[in-house]
Amino acid sequence: MDMLLKTLCDMVSPSGCEEKIMKLISKEAGPYADDMEKDGLGSLIVHKKGPGKKLALYAHADEIGFIATYIDDNGFVYFSALGGISVENIIRRAVIFTNGVRGVISYPEKIKVADLKINDCYIDIGTLSKEESSRLISIGQCATYEAKLVKIGQRVVGKAVDNRAGCFVLLEALKQIKHSEYDLYFIFTVQEEVGLRGAKTATYKVDPDIALAVDTTGSGDTPDGLKMDVKLSKGPAIKIKDGGVITHPKVKNWLFASAKKAGIPFQSEVIAEGSTDAGAASVSRGGVMSGGIAIPARYFHTAVESADLGDINGAVQLILSAVGTEMED
Repeated sequence: MDMLLKTLCDMVSPSGCEEKIMKLISKEAGPYADDMEKDGLGSLIVHKKGPGKKLALYAHADEIGFIATYIDDNGFVYFSALGGISVENIIRRAVIFTNGVRGVISYPEKIKVADLKINDCYIDIGTLSKEESSRLISIGQCATYEAKLVKIGQRVVGKAVDNRAGCFVLLEALKQIKHSEYDLYFIFTVQEEVGLRGAKTATYKVDPDIALAVDTTGSGDTPDGLKMDVKLSKGPAIKIKDGGVITHPKVKNWLFASAKKAGIPFQSEVIAEGSTDAGAASVSRGGVMSGGIAIPARYFHTAVESADLGDINGAVQLILSAVGTEMED
């Protein structure tokens, strides 16, 4: 397992609190960039100058998390969600705040789990009073799962694989590019999990001709899992449709041709719900030809998200092939 992938996934940077992860990405990307800047919302734009059309490659750097909303008299911290979170995935889970304070999510046991709502849950940070808790955290403090990325066989398991795996793919592609037919913009977006916000502002700023989002997607290879033709260990998936974008035919054909040219195993992704930064990019200004490369994953928005290292590396190779292949008019 690459240590950069582990460092990215282990970083505590939920939506709206991406400063730490952006600092790490800036450090990694800096030596390979011609220009680098942040937009007004905080997304990092890394420019690798080249000929031809502007190609923007996106990976969101935020992760799902929690934000403190209230501290009761006994010191328990109530919270709301940052991103799509299911209650059954968070109870009795260890969490860590952005300032390093740790806690455990629990709930009143008189409430049945089936009836539980997020606003019923609280974080126990080991204190005895509101005053004691208030010295450790403030209202508005963000947290996420406390979980470290581990390798199991050829898979990685941990928090924030969605979408630090995508960030890793973009960084590795940036470092390995030897030839490009495009003027490249590697965009690491903020606040994707709460509404694709970073992609909206960054796309408006860059004004690309082509947009390509790298993100995770579900898989249909678990018992009673999703009914979809994507599996772990079968290569990256080329997006055809999701809930926010229908891939432009030219982008789809370009990615198919790029994968075949490089001999990269790939799959086709069609899902009814959910979206990525490609959805926001596609409707920017007068419209942008958009699509995506998806890394198959399991157990979304939990502390044990899982992906295959071969699929992650395949996504890197697909980008390298694509940027070296001119799109047909």
